[in-house]
Amino acid sequence: MKKILVVDDEKKIVEIIQAYLERDGYQVIAAFDGKTALALALKQHPDLVILDLMLPEISGWEVCRMIRKESEVPIIMLTARDEVTDKIIGLEMGADDYVTKPFDTKELVSRVRAILRRAESKTAQKNIIQIADLYIDVDKRLVRRQEIAVDLTHNEFDILRVMAENPGRVFSRMQLLDKVQGDAYEGYERTIDSHIKNLRKKIEIDPEHPRYIITVHGVGYKLEER
Repeated sequence: MKKILVVDDEKKIVEIIQAYLERDGYQVIAAFDGKTALALALKQHPDLVILDLMLPEISGWEVCRMIRKESEVPIIMLTARDEVTDKIIGLEMGADDYVTKPFDTKELVSRVRAILRRAESKTAQKNIIQIADLYIDVDKRLVRRQEIAVDLTHNEFDILRVMAENPGRVFSRMQLLDKVQGDAYEGYERTIDSHIKNLRKKIEIDPEHPRYIITVHGVGYKLEER
């Protein structure tokens, strides 16, 4: 049975979401503040987190950021605001989806199902990644484009792997540095730009007009799924 952590400071909202999810066969654990939510996420290892942004103790933004440092668990963010900036920040922090209040609970459950299906599929196929004519063998650290082997450095491969495992997801430079080097230091953040530049030279047909690694201005980079 899949376990879902539902986090909102409005208990009535949690109760409604919990009732619908349990009716759909999920196990639900609940939290009403950011501190409790973070502790449960790291100890209970839920399969998915539904996370409100406006929380006491620790904000939803910070909870998402701290969870993402430790886990790739899917996160759906809830907010009463429908601003593009909020959505960009949420995705940059590592959220997988974004739902604006008031929302249809049936639609939320439908999104939960879809995200969990994608997560299961990603886990099953994680060692071999195929995106367009890019082939990535994670175990062998092998990359081919149009059946031609591509020689990448250790860091270049890890950056490509992280983005390829999450196609379409926008990563900030700091997030990529965290993934590649562990503890990130802001002074080295721009080294990611150099790695991206070299990656494009090696995997793009036209590095000046990239097909795979796309710059998201003001945020970072993503790997296009096309």
